Amino acid sequence: MVRALLSVSDKSGVVAFASGLVELGVEIVSTGGTLKVLQASGIPAVAVETLTHFPEMMDGRLKTLHPGVHGGLLAKRNNPTHLASAAAHQIGLIDMVVVNLYPFAATIQNPSTTWDEAIEQIDIGGPAMIRSAAKNMADVTVVVSPHSYDQVLAECQQYGNTTQATRRALAKAAFEHTAAYDAVIASYMAQDPLPDSMILPLTHRISLRYGENPHQPASFYQWGDTPTHLAAITQWSGKALSYNNYLDMNAAYQLVAEFDQPAAVIIKHTNPCGVGLGVTVHEAYQRAHDADPVSAFGSVVAINREVDEATADALAQTFVEVVVAPSFDEKALARLKKKSALRLVSMPAFAESFSPLTVRHVMGGLLVQHRDDDVMGSPQVVSRVEPTSLQWDDIRFGMQVAKHVKSNGIVIVKNGVTLGVGAGQMSRIESVRIALEKAGEAARGATLASDAFFPFRDSIDTAAAHGIVAVVHPGGSMRDQESIDAADAHGLAMVVTGVRHFLH
Repeated sequence: MVRALLSVSDKSGVVAFASGLVELGVEIVSTGGTLKVLQASGIPAVAVETLTHFPEMMDGRLKTLHPGVHGGLLAKRNNPTHLASAAAHQIGLIDMVVVNLYPFAATIQNPSTTWDEAIEQIDIGGPAMIRSAAKNMADVTVVVSPHSYDQVLAECQQYGNTTQATRRALAKAAFEHTAAYDAVIASYMAQDPLPDSMILPLTHRISLRYGENPHQPASFYQWGDTPTHLAAITQWSGKALSYNNYLDMNAAYQLVAEFDQPAAVIIKHTNPCGVGLGVTVHEAYQRAHDADPVSAFGSVVAINREVDEATADALAQTFVEVVVAPSFDEKALARLKKKSALRLVSMPAFAESFSPLTVRHVMGGLLVQHRDDDVMGSPQVVSRVEPTSLQWDDIRFGMQVAKHVKSNGIVIVKNGVTLGVGAGQMSRIESVRIALEKAGEAARGATLASDAFFPFRDSIDTAAAHGIVAVVHPGGSMRDQESIDAADAHGLAMVVTGVRHFLH
């Protein structure tokens, strides 16, 4: 290892790394801001112009795109012709490139970023150097992450250079890095939300214990360079999170994010079994738990406010797999950490918006769609009976929950709490019966929400027999009038929205 070129946007750890290389007799070449940081720290770094004999120009757009750099990276050390060409043109060999790219992803996260500001954060010279070094991995080490500094420096100290296996692994990481970077740029530039081609910017975040079952290996991949939502969580206690935990946290978070007031969601197998609103977090959780205390055992709980001590005391009364919230106060953390198996997860990204698209893998490809973000559509009262103001509140609340229930989905609600949920049945009437059975006598005076239309009037007749007083559904069946007639015959209020919420 004779010469290393360092040019990084993320300068964490770079001074210590460069210092370690200098102690091994490595010459440090650098550019722009990195050069200034190194020299200010006493590192004897020299400017890249010593290799190119050409000044930086055009506001730094042009500095490393030169044979003096790329010739030094691409020359095969065991090829006499390459070495002769390098010598003839006074090209010095470069044994290591340490580069991470302009922060394009972080820049576009700011909603005030203009198009021109974003374009200036497209790195050109950095990806070119990374790719040249990675292609010549037989001789050149490429480092794109500060997380690799310790391993690279340790090998250089022990062997005088990195090992062939390490260079190959670093080259693979380098190509993944540039591919993800380009994917973010392409996604930003796409004007069509469903373009002709799509590149997904995924990077490995964490290896999981296993997948849905113990014999299935699994990992979590982060979308883009900047962690958000489930990629930005902090786990405060408990066992490592599982694949199924992530699925349930995702379902719980997306539902609890529907509500502006304090809300709690209890999830089992990605379906809500209890959802409650309240004046306080404690009230919201207690109402969600009491909606179905049997199903709450072994659940994942999401709360959209900081968890306080009173809520922690209530949570501690039931075996829960995961609690996810924006934060926990100190007393709540101390109380819940006593349950060693309970995973406590904070996700400050509760205020962040969702991606406009959802993506699912199927055999041979991906299904991509716009997110279902229209809860109520254009609601119309189709019955003779008008809903009361309180029933209107429950109509909207019921549809907010039904949108997150696997189809066929039926939800019974009253006063901002679920009373019964029927999910994933092959016939709608079966989901109705399950939800009503869960609700029991509490169904009297309650509202029923359905994720899709009623193909027959039997669901309305059954609901009325159990005391339901209001029904909301999308409508759209050829037999809608039969359901309306049933509602009128039983004196129910009925609202249709025109927006279906199938969830498969």
